[in-house]
Amino acid sequence: MASPETACGEKMQELQKQINSVMKTINNNSKVVAFMNSPAGHYLDERPFLSLSLLVFIALSAVPVGLFLTVIAGTAVTACLGVIILEGIVIAVCGVALLCVLCGLVILSFGVSGVLSVCYLAVSSILNYMHTSRLLPKTTNHNDPDSQDEEPPVSRKISKDSIHID
Repeated sequence: MASPETACGEKMQELQKQINSVMKTINNNSKVVAFMNSPAGHYLDERPFLSLSLLVFIALSAVPVGLFLTVIAGTAVTACLGVIILEGIVIAVCGVALLCVLCGLVILSFGVSGVLSVCYLAVSSILNYMHTSRLLPKTTNHNDPDSQDEEPPVSRKISKDSIHID
């Protein structure tokens, strides 16, 4: 039987081999090689504690940044929908207000037309009456020598009891 220490040691060696193979794969990647040759790569290679802190910070900040971006995207979508809905409500309210104003103008125009029609009929009747009264034949003047239609003057006989007109 193998002791627990040897079984644990064998598992650790196997885990170490897997980690080393992953590290070789990462270190052989062309983008990692380009980054490690850059000044930032050299700086982080010389300071492993800072590199580990940066790696932990990036890993831990992924969840809050992801939640923040999700909230921002949700807010943007909600704001767009809200603006569309709000704009629809404003257009509907303004349309109803315009309809009410136009209905009021129709009623007002009927009233003004009625008043103007009554005024026109009244003024027209008055002017027609005045015009026809001017065109009626005037009674002839008996003292006028130029008068062609001479009718005998009306004689009046006045008595005490009654007035007779011939």
